[in-house]
Amino acid sequence: MPDLPSRYPMIEPDAKAPTVRRLRQISRLMDNLITIPGTQVGVGLDPILGLLPIGGDFLGVILSCYIVLEAARIGIPRATLGRMVVNIIIDGLIGTFPMLGDLFDFAWKANTLNIQLLEEHLKSPQQMQKADKGFMLLLLIGLLLIAIVLVVLPIIVIKWLWQALTGS
Repeated sequence: MPDLPSRYPMIEPDAKAPTVRRLRQISRLMDNLITIPGTQVGVGLDPILGLLPIGGDFLGVILSCYIVLEAARIGIPRATLGRMVVNIIIDGLIGTFPMLGDLFDFAWKANTLNIQLLEEHLKSPQQMQKADKGFMLLLLIGLLLIAIVLVVLPIIVIKWLWQALTGS
Protein backbone atom coordinates (compact mmCIF):
# COMPACT_ATOMS: atom_id res chain seq x y z
CA MET A 1 0.00 0.00 0.00
CA PRO A 2 1.59 3.33 -1.04
CA ASP A 3 2.07 6.07 1.51
CA LEU A 4 -0.73 8.58 1.24
CA PRO A 5 0.36 12.21 1.40
CA SER A 6 -0.25 13.96 4.69
CA ARG A 7 -2.91 16.64 4.79
CA TYR A 8 -0.22 19.07 6.00
CA PRO A 9 2.86 17.91 4.14
CA MET A 10 6.26 19.42 4.72
CA ILE A 11 7.09 21.77 1.89
CA GLU A 12 9.82 20.41 -0.33
CA PRO A 13 13.15 22.30 -0.33
CA ASP A 14 12.70 23.64 -3.85
CA ALA A 15 9.30 25.05 -2.88
CA LYS A 16 10.60 26.88 0.21
CA ALA A 17 11.96 29.91 -1.67
CA PRO A 18 8.60 30.96 -3.16
CA THR A 19 6.90 30.34 0.18
CA VAL A 20 9.44 32.44 2.06
CA ARG A 21 9.14 35.18 -0.59
CA ARG A 22 5.36 35.19 -0.17
CA LEU A 23 5.68 35.33 3.63
CA ARG A 24 8.15 38.24 3.31
CA GLN A 25 5.64 40.09 1.14
CA ILE A 26 2.88 39.55 3.69
CA SER A 27 5.20 40.72 6.47
CA ARG A 28 6.13 43.84 4.51
CA LEU A 29 2.46 44.54 3.76
CA MET A 30 1.58 44.23 7.45
CA ASP A 31 4.58 46.05 8.98
CA ASN A 32 6.49 48.23 6.47
CA LEU A 33 4.36 48.98 3.44
CA ILE A 34 5.00 52.73 3.39
CA THR A 35 8.13 54.46 4.68
CA ILE A 36 7.42 57.77 6.37
CA PRO A 37 9.27 60.42 4.33
CA GLY A 38 12.45 61.68 5.98
CA THR A 39 12.64 58.71 8.33
CA GLN A 40 13.42 55.03 8.17
CA VAL A 41 10.16 54.19 9.94
CA GLY A 42 7.81 51.97 8.00
CA VAL A 43 4.07 51.71 8.46
CA GLY A 44 2.01 48.77 7.29
CA LEU A 45 -1.56 47.56 7.51
CA ASP A 46 -1.18 46.24 11.07
CA PRO A 47 -1.24 49.63 12.82
CA ILE A 48 -3.91 50.86 10.40
CA LEU A 49 -6.09 47.82 11.08
CA GLY A 50 -5.48 48.38 14.79
CA LEU A 51 -7.34 51.68 14.50
CA LEU A 52 -10.53 49.80 13.67
CA PRO A 53 -12.40 49.14 16.91
CA ILE A 54 -12.40 45.50 18.07
CA GLY A 55 -12.15 43.74 14.68
CA GLY A 56 -8.98 45.45 13.50
CA ASP A 57 -6.65 43.67 15.90
CA PHE A 58 -8.47 40.42 15.14
CA LEU A 59 -7.75 40.80 11.41
CA GLY A 60 -4.13 41.67 12.11
CA VAL A 61 -3.66 38.57 14.26
CA ILE A 62 -5.32 36.32 11.69
CA LEU A 63 -2.96 37.56 8.97
CA SER A 64 0.02 37.14 11.32
CA CYS A 65 -1.11 33.60 12.12
CA TYR A 66 -0.82 32.69 8.45
CA ILE A 67 2.92 33.29 8.61
CA VAL A 68 3.24 30.96 11.62
CA LEU A 69 1.16 28.22 10.00
CA GLU A 70 3.22 28.37 6.81
CA ALA A 71 6.42 28.28 8.88
CA ALA A 72 5.11 25.11 10.54
CA ARG A 73 4.49 23.58 7.12
CA ILE A 74 8.04 24.44 6.04
CA GLY A 75 9.34 22.47 9.00
CA ILE A 76 10.39 25.15 11.49
CA PRO A 77 10.89 23.61 14.96
CA ARG A 78 8.23 24.01 17.63
CA ALA A 79 10.47 26.20 19.81
CA THR A 80 10.84 28.74 17.01
CA LEU A 81 7.12 28.55 16.26
CA GLY A 82 6.49 29.20 19.95
CA ARG A 83 8.60 32.37 19.82
CA MET A 84 6.68 33.44 16.73
CA VAL A 85 3.37 32.93 18.55
CA VAL A 86 4.65 34.94 21.53
CA ASN A 87 5.44 37.83 19.16
CA ILE A 88 1.85 37.71 17.89
CA ILE A 89 0.45 37.53 21.43
CA ILE A 90 2.47 40.58 22.52
CA ASP A 91 1.37 42.50 19.44
CA GLY A 92 -2.25 41.49 19.84
CA LEU A 93 -2.64 41.97 23.58
CA ILE A 94 -1.02 45.38 23.77
CA GLY A 95 -2.81 46.36 20.58
CA THR A 96 -6.17 45.92 22.30
CA PHE A 97 -5.63 48.95 24.54
CA PRO A 98 -6.94 52.15 22.94
CA MET A 99 -4.26 54.64 21.88
CA LEU A 100 -1.42 52.78 23.65
CA GLY A 101 -1.93 49.78 21.38
CA ASP A 102 -2.03 51.94 18.28
CA LEU A 103 1.27 53.58 19.19
CA PHE A 104 2.77 50.20 20.09
CA ASP A 105 1.81 48.80 16.66
CA PHE A 106 4.10 51.35 15.03
CA ALA A 107 7.09 50.13 17.06
CA TRP A 108 6.48 46.39 17.56
CA LYS A 109 6.59 44.65 14.21
CA ALA A 110 5.67 41.07 15.04
CA ASN A 111 5.56 39.91 11.43
CA THR A 112 9.02 41.29 10.68
CA LEU A 113 10.37 39.61 13.82
CA ASN A 114 8.72 36.34 12.79
CA ILE A 115 10.22 36.48 9.30
CA GLN A 116 13.64 37.09 10.90
CA LEU A 117 13.16 34.00 13.10
CA LEU A 118 12.11 31.97 10.05
CA GLU A 119 15.09 33.11 7.97
CA GLU A 120 17.58 32.57 10.81
CA HIS A 121 16.43 28.99 11.09
CA LEU A 122 16.55 28.43 7.33
CA LYS A 123 20.15 29.75 7.20
CA SER A 124 21.31 27.19 9.72
CA PRO A 125 18.70 24.46 9.88
CA GLN A 126 19.32 22.03 12.71
CA GLN A 127 16.70 19.57 11.62
CA MET A 128 13.59 20.30 9.68
CA GLN A 129 10.52 18.66 11.14
CA LYS A 130 7.47 17.40 9.37
CA ALA A 131 4.39 19.28 10.56
CA ASP A 132 2.25 16.58 12.16
CA LYS A 133 -1.53 16.92 12.06
CA GLY A 134 -1.91 17.04 15.83
CA PHE A 135 0.53 19.89 16.29
CA MET A 136 -0.92 21.86 13.37
CA LEU A 137 -4.42 21.43 14.82
CA LEU A 138 -3.30 22.58 18.28
CA LEU A 139 -1.45 25.52 16.77
CA LEU A 140 -4.48 26.53 14.72
CA ILE A 141 -6.86 26.22 17.69
CA GLY A 142 -4.48 28.17 19.92
CA LEU A 143 -4.11 30.97 17.39
CA LEU A 144 -7.88 31.15 16.89
CA LEU A 145 -8.39 31.35 20.67
CA ILE A 146 -5.89 34.20 20.82
CA ALA A 147 -7.79 35.98 18.04
CA ILE A 148 -11.09 35.50 19.89
CA VAL A 149 -9.58 36.86 23.11
CA LEU A 150 -8.46 39.90 21.13
CA VAL A 151 -12.08 40.53 20.18
CA VAL A 152 -13.46 40.01 23.70
CA LEU A 153 -10.72 41.83 25.63
CA PRO A 154 -11.35 45.28 24.09
CA ILE A 155 -15.04 44.94 24.83
CA ILE A 156 -14.25 44.23 28.48
CA VAL A 157 -11.75 47.12 28.64
CA ILE A 158 -14.21 49.54 27.03
CA LYS A 159 -16.96 48.41 29.40
CA TRP A 160 -14.61 48.85 32.39
CA LEU A 161 -13.53 52.32 31.21
CA TRP A 162 -17.14 53.34 30.61
CA GLN A 163 -18.12 52.24 34.10
CA ALA A 164 -15.13 54.07 35.59
CA LEU A 165 -15.99 57.28 33.73
CA THR A 166 -19.74 57.24 34.28
CA GLY A 167 -19.83 55.59 37.70
CA SER A 168 -22.54 53.18 36.61
